[in-house]
Amino acid sequence: MSTKRDSISNEAPPPSQSQEARSRYVNRELSWLKFNERVLEEALDATIPLLERVRFLSIFGSNLDEFFMIRVSGLRRQLTAGALEAPLDGMTPGEQLAAIRSDLLPALQRAYACWKDDLLLKLREVGINVLAYGELKDKQRKLLRSYFSREVFPVLTPIVFDPGHPFPHISNLSINLAVVVKDPVQGERFARIKVPPNFSRLLRVPDEERAESYERLGLEEITAANFVWLEEVVAANLDMLFPGVEVISVHPFRITRDADMDIEEDEASDLLSAMSEYVAERRFGSTVRLEIDEEMPRPIEEILVQNLRLKPYQVYRTARPIGITDVAGLTRVERGELKFPAFLPVIPPALTTEESIFSVIRRKNILLYHPYDSFAPVVNFVREAARDPSVLAIKQTLYRVGPTSPIVEALMRARDADKQVAVLVELKARFDEVNNITWAKQLERAGVHVVYGVVGLKTHAKVCLVVRREPDGIRRYVHLATGNYNPITARVYTDLGLFTCDPDIAEDVSDLFNALTGISRKRDYRKLLVAPVAMREELLRRIEREVAAHGREGTGRIVFKLNALTDRALIDALYAASQAGVSVDLQIRGVCCLRPGVAGLSENVRVTSIVGRFLEHARVYYFRNGGAEELLLGSADMMSRNLDRRVETLFPIEDPRLRTALRDDVLFAHLADTTKARRLDADGSWRRVAPEGDSAPTHSQAQLLERGGRWRGEE
Repeated sequence: MSTKRDSISNEAPPPSQSQEARSRYVNRELSWLKFNERVLEEALDATIPLLERVRFLSIFGSNLDEFFMIRVSGLRRQLTAGALEAPLDGMTPGEQLAAIRSDLLPALQRAYACWKDDLLLKLREVGINVLAYGELKDKQRKLLRSYFSREVFPVLTPIVFDPGHPFPHISNLSINLAVVVKDPVQGERFARIKVPPNFSRLLRVPDEERAESYERLGLEEITAANFVWLEEVVAANLDMLFPGVEVISVHPFRITRDADMDIEEDEASDLLSAMSEYVAERRFGSTVRLEIDEEMPRPIEEILVQNLRLKPYQVYRTARPIGITDVAGLTRVERGELKFPAFLPVIPPALTTEESIFSVIRRKNILLYHPYDSFAPVVNFVREAARDPSVLAIKQTLYRVGPTSPIVEALMRARDADKQVAVLVELKARFDEVNNITWAKQLERAGVHVVYGVVGLKTHAKVCLVVRREPDGIRRYVHLATGNYNPITARVYTDLGLFTCDPDIAEDVSDLFNALTGISRKRDYRKLLVAPVAMREELLRRIEREVAAHGREGTGRIVFKLNALTDRALIDALYAASQAGVSVDLQIRGVCCLRPGVAGLSENVRVTSIVGRFLEHARVYYFRNGGAEELLLGSADMMSRNLDRRVETLFPIEDPRLRTALRDDVLFAHLADTTKARRLDADGSWRRVAPEGDSAPTHSQAQLLERGGRWRGEE
């Protein structure tokens, strides 16, 4: 794989802003690439179970797919239009595209070396073999040919490219074969074959002694530890597709298309229909990347490049397999000893009795930390509300709920029970549009009042409100969270959720839903911080308050745990806090545009990141506030899109018991991690955090697994 930096300067706009901006801020796209390299490091970590390492390698690949579909495609559009959306560091789109390629090529080399020279060999040592077709025995090839003839061949459609046949449409992220054949009359011709996506790309290879059962049952039903790539099976049997024609060469390729198309909401009479059309049209987005086999001859590459209208820097030659994300198929092998140990999420003791969940919440607030705590209480909260005759109404936001959802089913049952049910379904949740459109239609058919949010904004807030008639009057119960109402992701994402019936919070949530379903210009909320109306201003005010408190007492401290930090105003405010002497700790999983440790600017800022078994997804904002500590949780990162173009909420943890446990056993425990944490240096590079002196390594996620629900102070 070549590491030569491809020049795109002939396409680039004029030179960028001064070097001063680059010394002050880290480029967002390059910071994201560093995050994905931290994911790759998990695949390279020999202390991690083998199949989990394979999973991390797959995540590295799937992250890149989304990065090209959204971020790189956006830069390409800016480059083509000549329009600049200058990032904090001032790099032009052309400069960013060149830097992305320059940084990405070495990472891709590491990823494929990890697969070929490390994981493949270690998998073979434990009896899991991903074989090249040439390694198969004659009998296995015959069985695969039989399977190909019976199952795959009828689905394939070879498409020749010549003056009488236009260049075919290539689907986004599909595996394709570029085939050169030689016809005895017409000479050499080019053809394309799409490898069918409705088959497992990693086919199980039968054992010879099980040949009879293999013929009878079919390949997918055989339990075996040997695999072969589907495209290699197709390539080896092309004589069936091109009878009487010589196959000269065959090479796999894959393209990535722009998936970040704009929707003119103001012009859409029906957002549901507009989103359905958007999903259908996205498959025709422009091509932003071509991945080709490193052995593909230049003439074949040129055919693809010319007909896909690509520039040379958009082509990535890689080792096989093209589309490394599909190695995830191996993680379905049932080898528990090669995976992370299973664990049972905890249900808080207060919720394990037969007592109504509403009675429990009336006595005290309940804080859940997933996946260490079970997501079941959240599902049960909605289910109990659906069947409780005292419940009058349920209101909920849905952002990503997945293809199956007990939450949505409970909401539909609530409507069947004649309760008032209002659901805001965010149709614009990227790559979950199809699921959300399906759920929106089902909810509407069930009689649920479905809305799609505020025009021009995404509703990212995670909120559920239950209105209940009780002997002393109407009472409202609320669940607020940092993560989605999705039981599947709740098993692998770390997120926090609060059950409360605090009257002020409940009143705020009612006002928020009224703003989402009706018309409202409300800006002042009692306890919630709400974007886009006032969240940035409120966070800036708290940072300034911390600076003032530090001036009085000298003990100022700010600790944020986030997914991303890119907002200029908040970064500059944190720089000012550092210059005033405030201690600032930022734990940011992904993108961070702030440069810590810069003399005269950010000496008092430390930035760490944890990439581990669970995806760190919670957002936590801590201010020491002169000893009157304030701790906020919510759905919002410190990004302009979250603060300006999304409906977001941050909510306070006021119960002293919960606040102390969350501060010490979650927030500070993660800051103390010396196993999975990396630290950001002023030059934008990341390095692993090592234990100090003779201290034993600390692993925050492992500690939380061991402690279970006891992090809340409960025994």
